[in-house]
Amino acid sequence: MNHNTPLPPATPRPLRHLPDTPRRVQTVARLRAHGVTTAQLNEQCRPGGAWQQLLPGVVLLHPGPPTTEERLHAVLMYASRESGPATPGVPVQPGADDPHRPPAYREAMITGLAALTLHGFTAAPPLLSLEKIDVLVPRLRRLRSTGCARIIRTAVLPDPEEVTGVPVAPVPRALADAVAGLSDAGVVRRLLTEAVRAGHCEAASVVRELNEARLLTRPHVVDAVDLLLAEGRTIAEDRLYTMVRDHGLPDPVWNVDLRLPGGPHLGGVDAYWPEQAVAVELDTRAPRQDDDALWSEYARKRETLERLGITVVHVTPKKLRDALEQQAAVVRTALMAAADRDPAAYVVVLPR
Repeated sequence: MNHNTPLPPATPRPLRHLPDTPRRVQTVARLRAHGVTTAQLNEQCRPGGAWQQLLPGVVLLHPGPPTTEERLHAVLMYASRESGPATPGVPVQPGADDPHRPPAYREAMITGLAALTLHGFTAAPPLLSLEKIDVLVPRLRRLRSTGCARIIRTAVLPDPEEVTGVPVAPVPRALADAVAGLSDAGVVRRLLTEAVRAGHCEAASVVRELNEARLLTRPHVVDAVDLLLAEGRTIAEDRLYTMVRDHGLPDPVWNVDLRLPGGPHLGGVDAYWPEQAVAVELDTRAPRQDDDALWSEYARKRETLERLGITVVHVTPKKLRDALEQQAAVVRTALMAAADRDPAAYVVVLPR
């Protein structure tokens, strides 16, 4: 080779020391920390080159289309704060700027339909079919949606759940972000119903997120929420039956209305033990536009029953799901305590 022979393009040294996952998608900052120069990066990312820029500051280290895993990590790398010089007041995990460490995504998590797919929703589309992947970041982050990354902002970032190695928004938040971009009533209904039916979360937590996202003014969302609450009540009632049966409680009368003899209607309860004057009421309400009226009605009924000497045990679907044995103990204690209380007023028990 003489001095006039052109030199071959510079190539970076092997990247074997980068983390195995996701080795084939990296930020520009990590590549530079590994010794890749700007000239080498530009050469590798030229048209027809060995690499490609997938998102601003994010490089795919092969020329073919990205895999599902690579797209997820690329979106998170684009949206998360770079590990490196610490931002004043923001704690950084020791060693976070080490290019040999797997990426730790800060202030970013997958949400929307992609998150629901990762959570295992059968009604959510496959990840490869999604043109955009929603990523949740704090409201004040300076980011824009680009490429396959769609930025969704929030005032309060929820605690993420790790699914297949990536941070994912909790199901209620992911549902709200997904529903915000959907106009198909059937899809919205299937997603909301599956959330409760498959045990991902309780109806109340979903409605709370939809309410905070101001989605309860959309007719197709309101219709889906009505079905969701009905589904949630059915599941909660089944758990209540299971609690009585499996924990040896005496059989109550189910789903009855209480009324004073010749007097006013006192309200309905889900289970009632007449001899002990103990009632169980399922609280399947959720935050909605008429929330204040619902709370007032519930409080009025409970105060009236307790004034008549009837013990009201308040249970929620979440308590029945997460602490069934504890709820059975609460009801058993109320039944046993009946012998030490003054007799309750006589009430008429009617089916409802």
